[in-house]
Amino acid sequence: MGKIIETTEISKVYQMGTQTVRALQSVSMEINEGEYVAFMGPSGSGKSTLMNIIGCLDTPTDGKYVLNNHDVSDLTENELAEIRNKEIGFVFQTFNLLPRASALENVALPLIYAGYGKYDREEIAMETLESVGLGDRADHKPNELSGGQRQRVAIARALVNKPSIILADEPTGNLDSKTSSEIMGLFHLLHEKGNTIIMVTHEDDIAHYAHRIIRLRDGLVETDEVNKDVTRSVLPAEVE
Repeated sequence: MGKIIETTEISKVYQMGTQTVRALQSVSMEINEGEYVAFMGPSGSGKSTLMNIIGCLDTPTDGKYVLNNHDVSDLTENELAEIRNKEIGFVFQTFNLLPRASALENVALPLIYAGYGKYDREEIAMETLESVGLGDRADHKPNELSGGQRQRVAIARALVNKPSIILADEPTGNLDSKTSSEIMGLFHLLHEKGNTIIMVTHEDDIAHYAHRIIRLRDGLVETDEVNKDVTRSVLPAEVE
């Protein structure tokens, strides 16, 4: 398995009025295809900034970032948007679903930007919904679904373009503990199928589903360790 992410001494500096904030300082790391990595750290540690750069939502002030053999350090907004749509599947804490669209329409959305026709979009989106155990909820709108089901729709939307990496930002932040373990069970299943997963969390029990934990503090990598105590979740029956 080759390298999918490589950052070389990336830093990010924000100017807030007269104050200079160093959100990241000289962060270098490699992540290989098929890895399951958690970024951890307290508020202000730089983990969200690092996620935004890795997700091509932002660019570093200094340093180099190579994603799947593309140097994305200095791309324009339009070029970043194209890379995001092709290479990255996002899963957010707040689901970010369109409230008036059905589950199927929400999942198909990235395929519109990728240029698929309506028939192909619906077929691929339906297959992807079925893969997360929600084929029977395709016509339901978000407010007709539970929190866990909404997050599964969001995961299906992240998967639909077959991205290089799945980037999950606090994916269980709005879910109760039982639903959280079901969603983490689904991530475990996706990783078993070969997906590269990067998760941002401040919760130790959620981070322990990952196989590698990178802890940040004050914009620096504090520790980068293999997780020897990976949590093995009970997978929900409908996605086994």
